Amino acid sequence: MAIPLRFASAFTPRFPSTTPQAVAAPAHATVAAVPTVAWEYATAPLLPGTTKQILDFWGADGWELVQVVPNPANPGQLVAYFKRALPA
Repeated sequence: MAIPLRFASAFTPRFPSTTPQAVAAPAHATVAAVPTVAWEYATAPLLPGTTKQILDFWGADGWELVQVVPNPANPGQLVAYFKRALPA
C-alpha cells in the first residue's frame, strides 16, 4: 500500500532555472513541537473470499492497514499488519 508523501520546501531558486538554495528563517520564527504518537500493532490472517470483510472489520475499529505479506509459516496464506494510535 503506497502512502502519499507531502514535502514542504524551504528552498527558493536563485534564478528561475537553477539549483535551489536554502533560505534562512527569520530570527523571530518559532518551530512548533510535533506531538509524539504511540502506536499499537496487530496481525490477522487474510482468508480467501473474506479479505474485504476482514479489512472492513479492523478498519471500523480504528486500525490502519500497514502491510500485507505472505505468512512465513505458510507462504500460501497472507497476513495483514495493522496499527492504530493509542489514546493520548
